Amino acid sequence: AFLPAVTLGMMGIFKGRTIGLELACIVMIFTGQAWNMTFSFYGSIRAIPTELIEVARVHRFSWWRRFKTLELPASAIGLVWNSMMSMAGGWFFLMTVEAFKLEGKNFQLPGIGSYMNYVYDIDNERGGTNWTGVLWAIVAMVLVIVLTDQLLWRPLVAWSQKFKIEETEAAEAPRSWILSFLSRSSALRRLDQRNRTTPAPGAVAVALAKPAPPPLPSRVSDERARQVLAALGWTTGFAATVGSFYGAYRLWLLLATVTGAQWMDIGGGLALTSLRTVAALALGALWTIPVGVAIGLSPKLARRAQPIVQVLASFPAPMLFPLVTGHVLDPLGIPFSWGSLFLTLFGAQWYVLFNVIAGAMTIPHDLREATDVYHVVGFSRWRTLLLPGIFPHLLTGLITAAGGAWNAAIVTEYQGKSHTAFGLGSLIAKATDAPGGTDYPMLAASVLALTLTLVLLNRFVWKRLYKFADERFALNR
Repeated sequence: AFLPAVTLGMMGIFKGRTIGLELACIVMIFTGQAWNMTFSFYGSIRAIPTELIEVARVHRFSWWRRFKTLELPASAIGLVWNSMMSMAGGWFFLMTVEAFKLEGKNFQLPGIGSYMNYVYDIDNERGGTNWTGVLWAIVAMVLVIVLTDQLLWRPLVAWSQKFKIEETEAAEAPRSWILSFLSRSSALRRLDQRNRTTPAPGAVAVALAKPAPPPLPSRVSDERARQVLAALGWTTGFAATVGSFYGAYRLWLLLATVTGAQWMDIGGGLALTSLRTVAALALGALWTIPVGVAIGLSPKLARRAQPIVQVLASFPAPMLFPLVTGHVLDPLGIPFSWGSLFLTLFGAQWYVLFNVIAGAMTIPHDLREATDVYHVVGFSRWRTLLLPGIFPHLLTGLITAAGGAWNAAIVTEYQGKSHTAFGLGSLIAKATDAPGGTDYPMLAASVLALTLTLVLLNRFVWKRLYKFADERFALNR
């Protein structure tokens, strides 16, 4: 939804040079990547055992030492799995951000996303789809994802298990051939020993013999630093206030031109897109919760399933949308409005799966052994251990999946003029690609409606669920 504004802003700053488009592309991909890692880190911080927090407070850890030795290790497992999801989210939007139309112009960047737009030829500008090009692009994409999984993500998953908070060690832990290979490297061991070697006594003596610099007047320097920071703070606050008022005034001028019929369309589109988002979350949770728990509790299954899940989650779903619409929905006579629901599901369900896997991996092994000893199986095991153990991570997955579903709606509800599902996403896409140029009043009104809806959802739904998870299902309470 913010792609037109970011693109025009970057192009204005860099005077139409390609670097402006590149930075706009990076910024848009960043907006689809950062927040699930942020929510994961936030949830992990809230779940740190109270006794560890007390130890850090008793020993008066500085903020940096507390972050390095307590907070970052406690969040490592969740951050690794959500980093995988962030990479997948970046791949998802390649076809959207590398090639798009704005103000009657075609903007394209060199990359696999713009190449897929070219070979699919959705608007039939070059004689139809080049299926050979599509096949080779899919093969290249799968190879890149598999190599990334084997060389980066699987070693990180195995390495992150060292930060698991539990009193008993698991019988079997995730392994990685790359991590095992590096751990046997003699060159790395020598480099580690060299870094740990203490300096020679002569070097220490020379260092001690150097005269110490005269002490600075700490009070004067501290006072000057406070004055400078205060001046910068007031200046920044004043500039932000002026910019906010000016932006609100320009937004009001845009919204004043939106007609009542257009506001009705926005309300109806918002309702339909909301229903598709809720349905996608429900359908995704039905299968991702049991599958994610099974993968997270079994290192053997995790080794086998991780590459498959990584390929499925990281593969850019928009690359398959034209195939699905042209060879599945159209031949079967399925309305595109129903097809957009399943396309949205394909873009959102992986957030839930990856967070459930991370949550299952963080369940302490001693609690799992206790349920085995007392023969707690079936529904009782799910009710007393598994669902409470994964609930904070599941909530993070649902929140980020909802964001992914809202993002995906803009892509899935508008697949060219011949495949359009009425909703807020299609209204935003049509406003961006209007025949006479971008319809900025309609775009601004749609984005404002979406923003207010998400603020209300965060305030009255997700925040309350976070509080409920914190009070009922946190292992540190």
